[in-house]
Amino acid sequence: MPGAVPVTVEQLEMAMLREQAGFVGTLDAQTGVVLRPEAAGRITRVFVSAGDRISAGDPIMELTADRSQAEVSAALAGISAARSSRDTAQARLDSLVAEQPRLEAELELQTLQLERTQRLVTAGALAQQQLDEVERDRNVAIASLEAAKKQIVAAQANVTETEFLLEQAQAQANAIREDLLDRTVTAPIGGIVGDIPVKLGDYVEINSPLTSITQNDTLDLEIAIPTEQANDIQIGMPIEIPNFGIDGLPATATIGFVAPRSNVDTQTVLATAEVVNDSGRLQDDQRVDVRVILDERSGLLVPATAVTRLGGQTFVYVVAEAPSETEQAADSAQQVAQLRPVTLGAMQDNSFQVTDGLANREVIVTSGLLNLQDGTPIVVQPE
Repeated sequence: MPGAVPVTVEQLEMAMLREQAGFVGTLDAQTGVVLRPEAAGRITRVFVSAGDRISAGDPIMELTADRSQAEVSAALAGISAARSSRDTAQARLDSLVAEQPRLEAELELQTLQLERTQRLVTAGALAQQQLDEVERDRNVAIASLEAAKKQIVAAQANVTETEFLLEQAQAQANAIREDLLDRTVTAPIGGIVGDIPVKLGDYVEINSPLTSITQNDTLDLEIAIPTEQANDIQIGMPIEIPNFGIDGLPATATIGFVAPRSNVDTQTVLATAEVVNDSGRLQDDQRVDVRVILDERSGLLVPATAVTRLGGQTFVYVVAEAPSETEQAADSAQQVAQLRPVTLGAMQDNSFQVTDGLANREVIVTSGLLNLQDGTPIVVQPE
């Protein structure tokens, strides 16, 4: 029809209306570490960059070693020498212990010989000189056995000392090896590498911060609720963090805790939730806008582009049929834009909730409103 205004339209459908409240929350990673060297040194290699995702055990940095490989070799040589000394001392002890039974048998034999010679001398069968010789031999056997016992005690002490020296050499070598190993800083957990405040060539002291590793897979969300709104917040209420979910959708969670008392200084009540970071876009210590869904019910939504404001009131153009004067005209009824007052509720995304003035399945005009008045003929254009 000539003079008809081209417009686009939309048929209203029942939707889920939400009563929600907006707050600001802070995210906190449940797991994170700050990496520090266990020994001082100069940074010779950096294996990662800030923002890298790493696994537990991955190398992070390498530091110069105060100990050289030559010291390790010298320490190993010291172990070998100490072990050789210990083995020599043990062999000496074993030899002396093995010799002791022979000396004891020799003393026993000399004692028996002395007793027989004493009986024969008394009987006049042997001369006193032979008794003196046998007694001398027995005294030699006694002295040899006593000397052997003292040598065994000394050899045992020598074995103990050489074993102690061997343990010392092994401990020193282990310390040097550990010192070398401590120069490679590895990741104790998997996660995201944080800021790296040091660079290649820097000298770092023990416990100097090298970087941090944070696990952002699951984060704790803390929301400070003003005390005047605290009674509206309940455990189990859904939460949305706009634009931080997969494909730009909201990240979702559920309130798991509401503090039983308010903070005197801030006059807020703490509410917390656990957020699964499926999109990977949420970060530790990040401040985010949070929507708490207080209530949900069925109702109608109209796009913000369909709303017209006149004289402080809100209106929507509804598609209607123009009155026809003849039966022939009724067969080709013209559509017109009918101005209808509406009562709107809260805004939800890019639409307004409708509390009065529209019904389900009605068709409303969504574009071309500036060229319309009540009753203006329209022609519907495809979107």
